[in-house]
Amino acid sequence: MHATTAPPSWPAPGPLELLHQDEDLLVVHKPAGLLVHRSALDAHEHDTVLDRLRAQLGSAATGLAPAHRLDKGTSGVLVLAMHAAAARAMGEAFESGAVAKRYLALVRGWPLPAIDLDYPLARDPELPSAGQPRLPARTRFTRLARVAWPFAVDGRHPTSRYALVQAEPLTGRRHQIRRHLKHLAHPLVGDSTHGKGPHNRAVAGWLGISRMWLHAVSLELAHPRTGEPMRWEARPGWEWAALRVRGEWHDG
Repeated sequence: MHATTAPPSWPAPGPLELLHQDEDLLVVHKPAGLLVHRSALDAHEHDTVLDRLRAQLGSAATGLAPAHRLDKGTSGVLVLAMHAAAARAMGEAFESGAVAKRYLALVRGWPLPAIDLDYPLARDPELPSAGQPRLPARTRFTRLARVAWPFAVDGRHPTSRYALVQAEPLTGRRHQIRRHLKHLAHPLVGDSTHGKGPHNRAVAGWLGISRMWLHAVSLELAHPRTGEPMRWEARPGWEWAALRVRGEWHDG
């Protein structure tokens, strides 16, 4: 297997890529490994999306607030509100399900070509599920491509199967895609919380790359002021291209 590698700094330092900016909304391409805002869960971490944008935009970032969550390890489209009124409108849109999101994920195994999973989740993924209320949660998964890599994680098989899937969360629970993939027994590769350590380590060694393999490809919503339909896309980063040349992929 290859030695695990990454860019000189992960995530790379410097300004963030802006996908859209107006008086109400700011949309950025968030790199993997970067927190959206400071958190007690990562008290030692002082490099965040908000810190970078304040340095990048100056006074224009004074009222900036995230409109939704992207986990630290997830890359892709992130929408922020420029002021409190936009934040309230965006909060209502996300809460009501009026936002369409599409993700790319690398998972263990070969899931069915199409899965529409309606499976309630406990409110807080950081706590034991027992005793917590379960909230409605629904995700659509589409298998895009599959591969068998020539290394063994399970001693019963000489190769290990993985797949690229598209995930469309139709509700907005915390870690929803990651928890639903765990429920399907096709955990997200690189997910240290809901995934499988042996597979995470084996894939990192095979690719020479270590990350959580989840990318927010696109997001669609109505503009909070004008109602105009808006859509933004973030191309997967350099590390996703490494998947294309590792093994023989099928389906797509």
